[in-house]
Amino acid sequence: MPSIDLSRYQPKPKRIKETVKSEGLPGFLNREISFGSKDLSDKKKEYLYLELSSLLQAGIDIKSSLDLITSEQKKGKDKKLYESIQSLVLNGSSFSQALKQTGKFSLYEIFSLQIGEETGKMIEILKDLATFYQNKMKQRRKIIAALTYPCVVLATSLGAVFFMLKFVVPMFGDVFLRFGGELPWITAKIISISDWMENYFYYFLFVIICFTIFLIVFRNTKEFRRIFSKIVIRIPVIGNLVQKIYLARFCNSMRLLINARLPLLRAISLTRQMIGYYPIENSLSFIEDDILKGKSLNQSLQTFKIYPTKMIMLIKVGEETNQLDYFFGKLSEQYIEEVEYKTSTISSLMEPLIIIFLGIIVGVILVAMYLPLFKMSNSF
Repeated sequence: MPSIDLSRYQPKPKRIKETVKSEGLPGFLNREISFGSKDLSDKKKEYLYLELSSLLQAGIDIKSSLDLITSEQKKGKDKKLYESIQSLVLNGSSFSQALKQTGKFSLYEIFSLQIGEETGKMIEILKDLATFYQNKMKQRRKIIAALTYPCVVLATSLGAVFFMLKFVVPMFGDVFLRFGGELPWITAKIISISDWMENYFYYFLFVIICFTIFLIVFRNTKEFRRIFSKIVIRIPVIGNLVQKIYLARFCNSMRLLINARLPLLRAISLTRQMIGYYPIENSLSFIEDDILKGKSLNQSLQTFKIYPTKMIMLIKVGEETNQLDYFFGKLSEQYIEEVEYKTSTISSLMEPLIIIFLGIIVGVILVAMYLPLFKMSNSF
């Protein structure tokens, strides 16, 4: 990551404030959020917000800060994006409006930054956004690191089993066929499985490809997401883990938006659009209506089983003490810790179980192949 050379600019005591135009915001609320765009990774967003907050805190104005960050970019695509943001700011747009016009940033970020500009808390909001993306990447890295080795072991072992059934077993089968005689039950079963793979493997592969295409085409439809989330949440261990991951995201998003002084309804609306998990997304639609009718947030959450009782109780305390952002932050930290612990536990359990299970399968295949050989050697 490039380092920032502050010596190029003299600190200016003037506090940075931008006047934000609010026109067009209600229309934007109805748009679908693309949280974490393909053109600007979470890592790059973290860098942008972190460096910008540091420069602003040092007293450097927003235009000079953007000029410095732009000059540090090495990739042409990134440099072009930052130059367009810088140009829009130089032409009179606020920073949040400049980000919105690029189309590369989510409404979640834009709204937070607008509130920061209006309230003079720009540096704080930038730090919060940087922390948000930092935590998101950290959580993803830990999950990937914990599951990579078991997945590699599983893929390698399945590959070995496939190789044996596709190539090794047929060779033994030909030998047994030439010698004739009755085969042991287990040997006959293994050979029949191998024959099935030989005859129907490409049909099986075709079904998998069709199913994959089906998932890609229909994965964003409401009905598919509803059914798929119901199936996933019923899977032992995995369902609970997925639920905790999205509860952590929900709490973290609400903390950031409420801390940015967004009204509760607007914070819920933005979180609903970016959460990406049907059960929470669907529940938030009803919760918005309940709050409009005068219900408190904790009362609305009680209607849905996906929200744990402890979480609802803490949110109730947060509402009563006017510290919702604090309690959402604590809940987010708790769920992230639980996800990390469960992921590492699953990884630790999966590794030996996969090795033992697939070792048994390979052992059964080998025994099945050698049993007739022992039988034939004893007959001579």
